[in-house]
Formats: sequence, structure tokens, C-alpha cells
Amino acid sequence: MRIAEIYKSLQGEGLLTGTESAFLRTSGCNLRCWYCDTPYTSWNPTGDDLAVSEVVRQVTGLGCHHVVITGGEPMLYAEMIPVCQQLHEAGHHITIETAGTLFLPVHCDLMAISPKLSNSDPSADDHPGWNKRHRRTRHVPGVIRKLVTRYRYQLKFVIDSPWDCDQVDEYLEEFPEINRDRVYLMPQGTTADDLDARGEWLRPYCDENQFRFCPRMQIAWFGLRQGT
Repeated sequence: MRIAEIYKSLQGEGLLTGTESAFLRTSGCNLRCWYCDTPYTSWNPTGDDLAVSEVVRQVTGLGCHHVVITGGEPMLYAEMIPVCQQLHEAGHHITIETAGTLFLPVHCDLMAISPKLSNSDPSADDHPGWNKRHRRTRHVPGVIRKLVTRYRYQLKFVIDSPWDCDQVDEYLEEFPEINRDRVYLMPQGTTADDLDARGEWLRPYCDENQFRFCPRMQIAWFGLRQGT
């Protein structure tokens, strides 16, 4: 499978924010969010093809109990099944970060699902092909139901404007089985200033509507750069 990077850092988002973790970032994605902050795994995928044994060796060599598997979209690779099994057998806690459009029967301790709203759609003028494909495939209810039924989960929605919050409510109406207390709203942005500006109105909205506010702490700690 194609791997963009393997590194040690701190989890910056969600339930385990601040936890030292080994990050395994796969390259390649079935979606094309316009705001993707890792274009080297989506729009312009890069990386090396590594065997399962080499991936596990590099991840375990970082010496972290917690492992975060992210992308791109890690569920693209069937090799993720043995990778997760071997990491589990080695005693690691595994978080998988996925858009929730693909399913694999992987071992996972925390499924971090980031459903894509219409605010993620790429430009129809600049990317007509990807616009159609992205809009057609970004919402797969059957996969979401499998993930929230089979795994401990959290949902993270990227919020660009107040109108997006209405879409979150509409989304959750479709899935009454989702626990609202496991839903995080995260401001869209790749700079601390952008995140702070949206956080000014998003944080109180979360407090008033029983959502969890999700700052992107890796931006505050390290800025937008690889290996963080």
C-alpha cells in the first residue's frame, strides 16, 4: 500500500487531543475536498509502496501506545486489515480516521469518522469530473451505520459557515442511532487566525446545541506542515 508518511506527534483533534501517537498516513483518496489540508495524499498523491511487515515495523519502532491511521483514505487498502491486526496484537490502541464512505473489517479502538458536507465539494468549474464524483460518493449511509454499530466512534464535521450547522442537524436526523455527545464540530481553516475567527461563533453554538467543539490543535502547535 502507498504510504505518505509515518511519524510521531500529538493528536490534535477529537477525544484523544494531546495524546502522543504514532501516525500512519496513507496516500490516495476516493474524494477531493476543496479544503483538503493534505493534498499530497489526495489531489497530488505521493509516497512509497510498503509491505505490511515494513509498515508495522516502522510504526511500532516509534514507541507509542496510541497509533493514528489516517490519510488520504486508509480504508482504500485491504492491507489495512493485517496492519491493524498486527498492531493490535502488539498492544497498540488504534484510531482510524476515515470519511466514512468505505468499509473494511479492521480492528479499531476508536473510529474517527469525518462525514463530508456539501461545503467540501470541489469547484464544478475547475474540476467538473471530480465535482460529480465527489458529490455522488461522499455520503454512504450504509457504511456510516456499519461503523457506528461495530466500533467505538466519534464524528467530526468541518464547519465553514453557520449554514453548515443546519446541514449537520439534517445529517443527524438520518442517523438517530448516533450519540450527539460523540459529535464534534471543527472550524475549517489551515491557519490559527482562520480557526480562531470561525471558533468565535462556532464554540458558543456547540455549547448551546450539545455538540463538542473541536479545535485543530496541531495547527496551533505546529502550523500546517507535514510530520505533525
